[in-house]
Amino acid sequence: MKNVFVYGTLRCVPLLEAVLGTTASELDLKPANLISHTVFSVSGQDFPILKPSEGQAFGLLIRGLSDEGVARLRFYEGSFDYDLVDVSVNVDGQVVAAQVFKSDNEGWVPNGPWSLERWAETFGEVTVLRAQEEMTYFGVRDRAEVDRMLPTIKARATAKMQARRRNDAVSPSGMTRADVSDVTLSRPYANYFTMDEYDLTFRRYDGAQSDMVRRAVFVATDAVIVLPYDPVRDRVLLIEQFRPGPYARGDELPWQLEPIAGRLDADELPEICARREAQEEAGLELAALHEVANCYASPGCSTEFYNIYVGLSDLPDEVVGVSGLAQEAEDIRSYLYSFDELMQMVDNMQVVNAPLVLASLWLARHRDRLRGTA
Repeated sequence: MKNVFVYGTLRCVPLLEAVLGTTASELDLKPANLISHTVFSVSGQDFPILKPSEGQAFGLLIRGLSDEGVARLRFYEGSFDYDLVDVSVNVDGQVVAAQVFKSDNEGWVPNGPWSLERWAETFGEVTVLRAQEEMTYFGVRDRAEVDRMLPTIKARATAKMQARRRNDAVSPSGMTRADVSDVTLSRPYANYFTMDEYDLTFRRYDGAQSDMVRRAVFVATDAVIVLPYDPVRDRVLLIEQFRPGPYARGDELPWQLEPIAGRLDADELPEICARREAQEEAGLELAALHEVANCYASPGCSTEFYNIYVGLSDLPDEVVGVSGLAQEAEDIRSYLYSFDELMQMVDNMQVVNAPLVLASLWLARHRDRLRGTA
């Protein structure tokens, strides 16, 4: 059993609960402070660092933490290059022996005092969601492997946060997430994407609870899709690239014609992602972005959520070419189509990319307005 002093993000009780896999009521927590130390912000990071200095660092002392609890903290803090060191902290006027996670990383530059309140306002919710997934790998995967997964873990956490913050769907039944119960989760596959299996029951329309069912869900990050449209020349830019989904289905044409698309990075706004992807995939600068839809791609089996736009852009003949990020093995060719050519492909069922069909039909409805303001 150990006494561990936490001074930074782990003072956020929901995060501490997620990391330790327990509730605060089951922990022996006491306010404490560490003399001759200060908690600093770190330039370019969303976590703090502890440095010797005048003053004191305020935090929480976790008393009598079990070996498993310490191991869980080590697993979590390992991603931040921290390790435990011995210290003495003040608790209710008494000096108590404890340990604290500190780092000797010289690349972290202190940048003024750190505020738990400011951190919680900006990063608290997404950090808790990230930790909830991250800690499912405790005892299952080593820290280095989880570190490689962190960018997509963070992006999935951002998607969950956005799902909580914005939901404009119509649900005439009035049933909500609270009408799902007895949930257990297993994760047979986790890498860039994950495959989750849920055992659960749900409220039926007759008011009774369903039998226990198992549902497998493909867990992806949120995505942005943008159809570039030039209202002066009345044409669009489409890209073509190899797609493993049609290939796995047995399609003889796995190179797909589609809008520009990409996955949101952690903490990235959809509009920023749309502009970034337009530059990466086609070298385009977008002007106004017009929302087409915010929707699930396949809600029966996937978390994938689309933010679809029509983006106004200048599309001269010479804009087409081959582009993409080498580090992502992208090989993307762009093409120009007149509006009439685009709609002819849609009518002839030659467009087999659902977001492109949706964006094309939206454009058909709003084309006159966009051209009238060009």
